[in-house]
Amino acid sequence: MTNRIVRRVILLGAISILSLLSVQTYWVLRSWNLQEQEFDRKVRQALLEAARDLARVGLFVLQDADLIEQVYSNYYVVNINNQFNEASLEFYLQKAFENQSLREDFQYGIFDCSSNQMVSGRMVKYKKNSPLGIENNQLNTPLPAHYDSDFIYYFGVRFPDKSVNLLSNMWIVVVFTILMLITVAFFIYAMFVILKQKQLSELQRDFINNMTHEFRTPISTINISTDVFLQNETIKADPRLTRYSGIIKEQVMRLNTQVEKVLQLAKIERDNVELNLEDIDLAELLRSISPSLELKIGEKNGTLHLDLGTTDAVVRADRLHLTNILHNLVDNGVKYSRDAPNITIQLQKQDKNLVLRVQDQGIGIAKEHQKHIFSKFYRVPTGNVHNVKGFGLGLFYVKTICKEHRWKLFLDSEPGKGTTVEIRMPVQS
Repeated sequence: MTNRIVRRVILLGAISILSLLSVQTYWVLRSWNLQEQEFDRKVRQALLEAARDLARVGLFVLQDADLIEQVYSNYYVVNINNQFNEASLEFYLQKAFENQSLREDFQYGIFDCSSNQMVSGRMVKYKKNSPLGIENNQLNTPLPAHYDSDFIYYFGVRFPDKSVNLLSNMWIVVVFTILMLITVAFFIYAMFVILKQKQLSELQRDFINNMTHEFRTPISTINISTDVFLQNETIKADPRLTRYSGIIKEQVMRLNTQVEKVLQLAKIERDNVELNLEDIDLAELLRSISPSLELKIGEKNGTLHLDLGTTDAVVRADRLHLTNILHNLVDNGVKYSRDAPNITIQLQKQDKNLVLRVQDQGIGIAKEHQKHIFSKFYRVPTGNVHNVKGFGLGLFYVKTICKEHRWKLFLDSEPGKGTTVEIRMPVQS
């Protein structure tokens, strides 16, 4: 995974998480405000109802202005402006709260004009196991007196568990908020794992690159020594030594090819692909490399068929990489043929595209393996065919180069009938 992709993932993930957190925060605050507004409406309605009941029993008239005032978010005072009975107050408060479906624990206190302070009231708790559902306790500390001197006869009501109860009514919002926080934590953990894996991948890649670079020197030395060995007249006179020398030469060349593939792919993974684009006559290119392809196929007594169905075959491409693609596809056709390989390279023009097909009659690829066939280091199990060598880099290289050229790559294969790889590239006018 390249640094550009990692940065893109982190950026898009951070934007998504921040957007979700913003929306979630908005809905939490909105739900909380709605709950508070509803609670405040019910409390004011209940306190107004209790004050009217007290006025009706005490035969006095309530003042219209400044009757109910909210001192704190959970503390209200009601200016009766006349004397009233404590027992009646508690009765009418419980009645009014129940009428508003408010089963909240509350404290109440009455202002004493003679001492100019709030006298101790009661703490009314709603308990599920109580016969009447209510438990009364004396207050340990009086409620705070109101600062306004115009409030002469009044009472105060406080709800100590208001925030907790409002939060319990928002349990769905709370659950989604917790899930959101878990998602954020998972995202941070995932980013940490990705960065850690990227670091390990870079270490592994650097190790492989260093090894392959170190391999090049002894391979070149062995290759030169083998050439000198093969030119020796004594070796030429001995068929057995000549055969062994040829095997050494063949295996050294094969090892050198694999090392070059690893180095090429390492360069591609670093986003250092430099395409030397030029206008190439693909039909002419196929004719020029066909002798080397026929030589490779001929080693297994196979046959190469060229079907150049068009002469207008100019494409914009890198000659070296395009040649490597053709060699890789033909190599696969040769390696995965049980009998003598029969490979066809077909060139057709369809609309504004040039279609290049490389078809073999080999063992084919099962459906469950086709979606992985272009992955790096992936090799299809070959059953009884044990002589197929390689690292699973050929088709990955083909896919990477096609992607860099913005060509479309397709694969069609059926076990026992062969494989067709198709590349669609735009024709240059």
